[in-house]
Amino acid sequence: MTTLVTGCAGFIGFFACKALLARGDEVVGIDNLNDYYDVRLKHDRLKQLEVLPGFRFEKIDVADTEAITRLFAEHRFGNVLHLAAQAGVRYSLVNPAAYTHSNLIGFANVVEACRRHEVGHLVYASTSSVYGGNRKLPFSETDPVDHPVSFYAATKKANELMAHSYSHLFGLPTTGLRFFTVYGPWGRPDMSPMLFATAIMEGRPIQVFNHGDMTRDFTYVEDIVEGTIRVLDQPATPDLSFDAVHPDAATSSAPWRVYNIGNHQSVNLLTYIETLERELGRSTEKIFKPMQDGDVKDTYADTARLEAAVGFAPSTPLTEGLARFATWFKSYYGL
Repeated sequence: MTTLVTGCAGFIGFFACKALLARGDEVVGIDNLNDYYDVRLKHDRLKQLEVLPGFRFEKIDVADTEAITRLFAEHRFGNVLHLAAQAGVRYSLVNPAAYTHSNLIGFANVVEACRRHEVGHLVYASTSSVYGGNRKLPFSETDPVDHPVSFYAATKKANELMAHSYSHLFGLPTTGLRFFTVYGPWGRPDMSPMLFATAIMEGRPIQVFNHGDMTRDFTYVEDIVEGTIRVLDQPATPDLSFDAVHPDAATSSAPWRVYNIGNHQSVNLLTYIETLERELGRSTEKIFKPMQDGDVKDTYADTARLEAAVGFAPSTPLTEGLARFATWFKSYYGL
């Protein structure tokens, strides 16, 4: 089977490609290699992929309609794992156009190409950010997600709705995965593990928002990938028990699903920082600040539906995951 992975030089895309190749899949990976963060990290991930049998890379922006049309015409993809997107809550406050470009136009191009070429299953990255201002914990796929607090979250909720329309109209199997705070080796420099680790190793203070009164469901990247590939292997089907009078927000009479992928464990931000400091062997000053615009106080995933569907739920302890991250971080940066 040939699988298309968009965003292959990204954090999750890199690990997903490695896992698919390791089991014998042919993988076509695309990425626009933009400079949202240090592009050297993307190139270094890509170098590791390009030496693996069965991998082919093309530099393509998913918002380039002509390039996406050509790509799907040249290959027959069994499945598509769509991970390319403009990420980051805070950046969406200053450059919303980047999110329209990648997350809306790009998604529309991919889902339309999947429909035209009868792809077996489209699995795409959504986010825990869609839960927005919700305060009921843990977050469940059946919860309403109508109050996003960032434009990034709004575009990801739009992806879920766009996918549903294609599943309903054309019978295209689609599944959205709401990732919860992914961390691990090769992570994005704009996310807290890299930001904090860099500051700690350089002896600079770190900014702690909402005065440390925050929790996150930190999920190790290889757990995310295992869950994602298990979902990819099981195309969404219509829910024959779907009740349109009392609709379940996570299923449909169309071949459409959404699942949480999280560690089902909410960790206090200060505990997380202390664990990272311990693994790096250093500590640093904390500067406590108010909550940032677009951020949420807590995230916590209910993963019962994922486990029931594919027999797996993430479970890597934070101490183990951060130990692996710290080892990689010190090796990669020569510290």
